[in-house]
Amino acid sequence: MKIRRFFGKDMREALSQVKAELGSDAVIMSNRKVADGIELVAAYDKEPEAKLSVSKPAQKAASTPQQQPMPSLSEIIGDDGPDSLKALLEKQHGGKNQSATKASAYKDEARPVGGNPQHANDIASHLDFSEAFIDEVESTPAADSFPSHQAASIDDSNTQSSGELAQIKEELASLRNVLQHQVADLMEAKQRRQQPVHHYLIQRLTDMGLSHSLASQLISYTPAHYNERDAWVYLLNLLANRINVTGNDILTQQGAVALVGPTGTGKTTTVAKLAARYAQKYGADSVAMITIDTYRIAAFEQLATYGKIIGCTVRKAQSSEELADLLFQLRHKRLVLIDTAGFSQRDSRLIKQIQQFENGQMQPVKKYLVAQANTQYPALQRIIEAYDGIELNGCIFTKLDECYSLGEVLSAAVEYQLPVSYVTDGQKVPEDIKVAEAKSLVSAAAKLYKKYGLNHTSSNNVIRTARAV
Repeated sequence: MKIRRFFGKDMREALSQVKAELGSDAVIMSNRKVADGIELVAAYDKEPEAKLSVSKPAQKAASTPQQQPMPSLSEIIGDDGPDSLKALLEKQHGGKNQSATKASAYKDEARPVGGNPQHANDIASHLDFSEAFIDEVESTPAADSFPSHQAASIDDSNTQSSGELAQIKEELASLRNVLQHQVADLMEAKQRRQQPVHHYLIQRLTDMGLSHSLASQLISYTPAHYNERDAWVYLLNLLANRINVTGNDILTQQGAVALVGPTGTGKTTTVAKLAARYAQKYGADSVAMITIDTYRIAAFEQLATYGKIIGCTVRKAQSSEELADLLFQLRHKRLVLIDTAGFSQRDSRLIKQIQQFENGQMQPVKKYLVAQANTQYPALQRIIEAYDGIELNGCIFTKLDECYSLGEVLSAAVEYQLPVSYVTDGQKVPEDIKVAEAKSLVSAAAKLYKKYGLNHTSSNNVIRTARAV
């Protein structure tokens, strides 16, 4: 037995050399990667007949490989399929259930013209095209196995395939959304036919400002035999029972209370209203006000003006250490109200301000969220989620006199289980502040819906087509 070595830039070229020089009877002894490509070690017993029977044009093509294209692996094994080892491997994996049929087809097609039919069997038995052999070659890094231009072409192909796959996923997601929308419409139409009163009431609750999820929950508890009016009254009472109120907790307790919330919600005015009410009940010496709003111009001067009118102490703190010192100095006061700076819920300074109350040397401070009652429901969600890291003892809804709908704030209070303490409906100090009551809030929401939400009460101005254009 004689042994020869063959070198090629890839497995395809090395196998082509073995086939061309040694014929079908060669046995692949080993393979390994080298710096320039692949090295194959082949063994043979005698000079192959295939080499002697090669025609002159074939010998000329073998002697001058630069003038004629190199025979591909598909031409060697007689396969019309893909012309790369990776594609061949994928085809082998995908066709395991029909391996016997494909093997016979390969044997029939691999018969050389004018040669022995047994050559196909020799190729299948001698040339090692097993999956383990191909996996070993394919696992070689691209920089060692392929030239740079071939590696770049493979990267471009992979990038293009990734882009096509992302586009397919996007189209499938779009189709899924369309199907979900259509199915939801069908289900809604079915429920509308089966329970027309419930569907009408859900529509009224959502028009009042409640979220669709909360409206669906309330409807699920409504008895089916109720008529429209009885069901509506039942829903309003059920909504009032879901709202948690704290009562007059700030003005009946002692300690330190901080009002937090976004800018423009009326925190300073609310602090002054609470201080004035507390001074009326326990005296001006029993209450004090502190502001840590060092960002807004004349914030301290505004609170100091209220303090002069009320007759209570007003202080300013610029850091958590100063706030802790002031709280210690004012520890003899029954109630200390802290006015904070107003930031957007997306402002990072909001978190830093909240961290001032987590000082270990500071006495416990109760925190109440101040939010406008006319805020959009998505904005209310973001505001409450911004304070998710701290414990809120309650909330105060301001500017009820500027609202056209109250369902949004009621939905936020119910869904986030946020207790409601007070509501304000004007700028007068201290008159325009009231203790929150669940039935009063629901009644106010129903009145606003009746006044502004119904079709026959809303002002729909007809615009001329020509003017609109």
